[in-house]
Amino acid sequence: MAEQYHHTRIDGPFDPLAAVAHLVGSGLITEYVVYEHDRHWYVAGNPIGEIRVDAHTIRTRFTAPRLQHQLAWSGTPWEPIRSALDRTPVDGWNAYGWLSYELASGHRAGQEKDLLAHLIVPGTELTVTEDGVEVRTVDPDLPDRLRKTLAEAPAYATPRSPKPVDVHAPHGPYHGHVTHAVTEIGRGRLDKVILSRTVPVPFTVDMPATYVTGRTANTPARSFLLDLGGTQAAGFSPETVIEVSGDGTAVTQPLAGTRALTGDPDRDAALRAELHRDPKEVYEHATSVKLAVEELASVGVPHSTRVGEFLTVKPRGSVQHLASRVTTDLAEGRTAWDALGAVFPPVTASGIPKQAAYQLIHELEEEPRGLYAGAVLRAGSDGSLDAALVLRAVYQRGDRAWLRAGAGIVGASRAAREYEETCEKLRSVAPYVVPKEG
Repeated sequence: MAEQYHHTRIDGPFDPLAAVAHLVGSGLITEYVVYEHDRHWYVAGNPIGEIRVDAHTIRTRFTAPRLQHQLAWSGTPWEPIRSALDRTPVDGWNAYGWLSYELASGHRAGQEKDLLAHLIVPGTELTVTEDGVEVRTVDPDLPDRLRKTLAEAPAYATPRSPKPVDVHAPHGPYHGHVTHAVTEIGRGRLDKVILSRTVPVPFTVDMPATYVTGRTANTPARSFLLDLGGTQAAGFSPETVIEVSGDGTAVTQPLAGTRALTGDPDRDAALRAELHRDPKEVYEHATSVKLAVEELASVGVPHSTRVGEFLTVKPRGSVQHLASRVTTDLAEGRTAWDALGAVFPPVTASGIPKQAAYQLIHELEEEPRGLYAGAVLRAGSDGSLDAALVLRAVYQRGDRAWLRAGAGIVGASRAAREYEETCEKLRSVAPYVVPKEG
């Protein structure tokens, strides 16, 4: 017999950040994903099902009724993942999880046993707002325990004392990589590539505390916190990869073109004006929007793809970006997963044309990107899907923790400026990393 969700509500008021941090630290929610969208914090954990994707296989497992399925895949994973979710033996399911950059970039050699995606169907799903907590759970006894736990939550989120991470790496190879990329662009190999660099964090990170501390200092499009299968991350995403509503409207949000955000209104206004006037930044943004239009149009109703908010400026923590939104109406027979596949990994984290950018990234970057430049997502049985681009985050697995950031390289790029741009982006997270006590 399939599991059934029990629904209840726990009235607030709550400070959502304080409530979420307290919940994930309570032990009541395990193997979890936290996903913030429009001041709603979704806390999904205690999985009753999961989908794990590696370089060759998609493995599906559900606990009640006990189901297991294994499918070989090649090419693109989107239809097999959608089909696996459609077998979920729970009505009205939502799924949460992460996708790695390499899932669709084509460079999976040497990663045969590494997870490229991990999705869960939660046994417990909480929607936390200032007014209260909506509870969906297959455990009928859990709501009472949640009430007691939330009664003990702090009234306000109190950021812990961080240990800022030094984002500079004066002896690293990044300058040389940028110079090489500019040369390849000049030769006509490609038009744009996003090159990233990794900064090690020299201590074990308290992820929930870092999430609280960093979220109070950031203005993300989405934020997330996850502890899933040994992979941990906390981040403040500047843009969405794809937003698909249940009625089939799909939106992507390319951000490209960057200046610092200093907190000085006059200085920030001057930098914003400079951003709008800089030919390199405007070209980088416009070419990204053009490709996003072409990609979404490939799955949309003919002539329904349009651009909105063109060349606006979005504040995102320590930086401000040129931003646009591209929208389409999905064609008959197309799903949210087709829309995700059309744009993933997004142009703002890969390059133009994508295949050439994938290859150059593979040649120059020292290790696979993994979750960096991938996505954290929330998908629904109603056909909806919301996926955040994984940038401005801290990552941890085993005894290793790290930050990572990149910059968009075009023909007019200068290595020193692109390196400084990575520093500006890293400062969205680096000052707020909290060490784990003990």
